[in-house]
Amino acid sequence: MHPKALLEACAELVGLVLKLDHPADAVVSRYFRDHRQLGPRERATLAETVYAVLRRKLQFDHFAPSGSGPRERRMAILGFAGPRDFLKSALSDTEKTWLDACDAVSEADLLERHRHNLPEWLVQPLKDQVGPDFWPLAESLLRPAPLDLRVNALADKREDVRKELARAGIHAQPTPYSPWGLRLADKPALTRLEAFTRGAIEVQDEGSQILAALLDAHRGEMVVDFCAGAGGKTLAIGACMRNTGRLYAFDTSAHRLDALKPRLARSGLSNVHPAAIAHERDDRIKRLAGKIDRVLVDAPCSGLGTLRRNPDLKWRQSPEAVQEMAAKQLAILRSAARLLKPGGRLVYATCSLLREENEAVAQAFGEQETCFRLLPAAQALAPLKLADPDALCSGDFLRLWPHQHATDGFFAAVWVRK
Repeated sequence: MHPKALLEACAELVGLVLKLDHPADAVVSRYFRDHRQLGPRERATLAETVYAVLRRKLQFDHFAPSGSGPRERRMAILGFAGPRDFLKSALSDTEKTWLDACDAVSEADLLERHRHNLPEWLVQPLKDQVGPDFWPLAESLLRPAPLDLRVNALADKREDVRKELARAGIHAQPTPYSPWGLRLADKPALTRLEAFTRGAIEVQDEGSQILAALLDAHRGEMVVDFCAGAGGKTLAIGACMRNTGRLYAFDTSAHRLDALKPRLARSGLSNVHPAAIAHERDDRIKRLAGKIDRVLVDAPCSGLGTLRRNPDLKWRQSPEAVQEMAAKQLAILRSAARLLKPGGRLVYATCSLLREENEAVAQAFGEQETCFRLLPAAQALAPLKLADPDALCSGDFLRLWPHQHATDGFFAAVWVRK
């Protein structure tokens, strides 16, 4: 595609995404469906440009007024995910001069808000939590996430799959903590690989793999993934169970569970039973009360731990939405807890960075449900085949941070029913 045409397409897509009325990934996907003539390189440039703009929106908003032309074009120029000489071939002399001036600005000379690119309501809670680590955290959230894979341990070994990918020209390294993970240096097309079609690999952040391991599901048990979604953790848990026992994948969205079906078919698992439920008090839940060995509640949350992948969330969330979410999370957790038999394990998890959705919910649950004993996360992780499990914990809880662990931001608390 000609540089000018590609820049115009980037500007058009940036304008659509910056309306912030729909998730960015949905807007990008819709744009690609409406413009099927775009090739893989053009699509990659468009998507990466949009996400660069969302990550550094405050900084680019600061620079944009000094330029000329439509705002979405100026934002697309600042975030353009391609070679500078390619971009400049699409610019006027005035735009080139303006872009050079923007590039010359030192980060150290910018205001804090133009450096961290976070909404003000989120800044102080993060500073209170991580203290001097705030700037490393903020900087990590401005970088794209790596592509992590989970090797299906039911049928394949990690090292064998790593070598198989290498033969296909894909460089991968073992993840530092998860025994099943591979981290890719690039983001190649995976769906045509034989390793993908036979179910040897699934795309899954290392942090998500660790949550599945934390449940420590065993052969022959009755297990529930209470908010299964598209089933990434469900598949990892099923492999841990060695395709035995019974694993229920519950979710209130039948549409999300539909995305599990092709993944389940590839995985070779036959012990997974997806089921859509109306709400957390559904009759299916009542019938299983007191019968389940392990329950994972990967609760709906703000998703702020995934800002490297979903930077639009920081502009689409609010303190009020977080408070509403926390109340919902506690209700879901208490309902899911009824499933467990004595001695059963309950894991509550989110991909949020905020205490309100994490430690505060865990504390409230502990105060209200006295028949559960908090199990320190380090103790729960100790028997598992994870490297350096103590590095994954903060106090009694699992706490994963992008700047410390190179994973998405995750929280987990573990209880055992007395």
